[in-house]
Amino acid sequence: MKVSFHTLGCKLNFSETSTIARSFTEKDFERVKFGENSDVVVINTCTVTGTADKKCQQAIKKAKKTSPNAYVVVTGCYAQLKSSEIAKMPEVDIVLGMQEKFNLFDKITEFKNNEIAKVYSCDIEDVNQFDISHSSGDRTRSFLKIQDGCDYPCTYCTIPKARGKSRNGKISEIIEEATKIAEKGFKEIVLTGVNIGDFGKTTNETFFDLIKELDKVKGIERYRISSIEPNLLTLEIIDFVANSNKFLPHFHIPLQSGSNKLLKLMKRRYNRELFTERIEYINKIMPNAFIGIDVIVGFPGETEDDFLDTYTFLESLNISFLHVFSYSDRNGTEANAIKNKVTKSDIKLRSKKLHLLSDIKHTFFNKKNIGKEVNVLFEAANLKGSMYGFSQNYIKVEIPFDKKLVNSIVKVKIESINENENALVEFINN
Repeated sequence: MKVSFHTLGCKLNFSETSTIARSFTEKDFERVKFGENSDVVVINTCTVTGTADKKCQQAIKKAKKTSPNAYVVVTGCYAQLKSSEIAKMPEVDIVLGMQEKFNLFDKITEFKNNEIAKVYSCDIEDVNQFDISHSSGDRTRSFLKIQDGCDYPCTYCTIPKARGKSRNGKISEIIEEATKIAEKGFKEIVLTGVNIGDFGKTTNETFFDLIKELDKVKGIERYRISSIEPNLLTLEIIDFVANSNKFLPHFHIPLQSGSNKLLKLMKRRYNRELFTERIEYINKIMPNAFIGIDVIVGFPGETEDDFLDTYTFLESLNISFLHVFSYSDRNGTEANAIKNKVTKSDIKLRSKKLHLLSDIKHTFFNKKNIGKEVNVLFEAANLKGSMYGFSQNYIKVEIPFDKKLVNSIVKVKIESINENENALVEFINN
């Protein structure tokens, strides 16, 4: 039988989809691309915004359109939050909530279409298991899930209701998984989760303890830390990254707003002063580190002055890139009840301004690295005769395709930046 998968949302979802996919291949299913005719289609969903919900619905409909006789499985965050809503869709055969996403084969013995979708879900408060997972579709890097859930009550976010409380495996279990990844030939691991800086709550360990042990795993040459809260990104962690040969100078830090007034309304656990401290400290000890920042525009009550406060704050920071999100009302959140909503036209305009600022920051960051020597891990894809890789500080490098360089870390010198913001390089003979 043939099975296909479609993943929406974050790196964490991709790591989990890969684990689900391995359970199929172990039972001799042939994996094909999403959109090809399949006997089973698994859709791993996201619900971080209203747009994400719509994309999930569109993916479900596409699955049935391209594979009319397929057995359609829907799991993930949207499936946990809106299981009854999804079950009403005629295309769906089974809905698996957070506790059941890895247990499909325990629920069914044969993939026969259901007139009414079967739903396996539970109260998110009862979810306490942690399932280690990692992605394996890319030959060069793997997303390793180290933590799940979140205890932060941010007023705009539904993820705690979709993912449950913060939880994690033991460091020894994470190390064992990282070793398996190394044995498969991967050179780079991206640590992922919902709130990874919170790692250790359920095992009386810490994120700092974890990265010290991961640094010792043989075979893995590079680690990247995915999104980490600024209040949990300690100076101790930053110092460790600066002195590690494996943890890369690449940070993804959510800010959400440069206005202390809005940060308080969002129930974030820091202010802009702490955020500034973290950025300045990274800049001080790792001047060429890549720093990506999350920011939300259009949060309820955000005035033009509040937005300008955020804009000028971001403009003043020595950062590399902005991930800009337009605020989206989510049922069941505190922010949904806040009055003084920002109009869609104002949100669109503010988003455009921040995207332009991001372009300026990114171009400046790339160009200041011209002339510098960097180490690049090249990927397998051959795209119109070119191949790509990323430097340790996340500069995308483009070269003519050379099969011998796939999954190799090569020292190069950045010569220029092209119109696509990719670095063109000269190879350095060691």
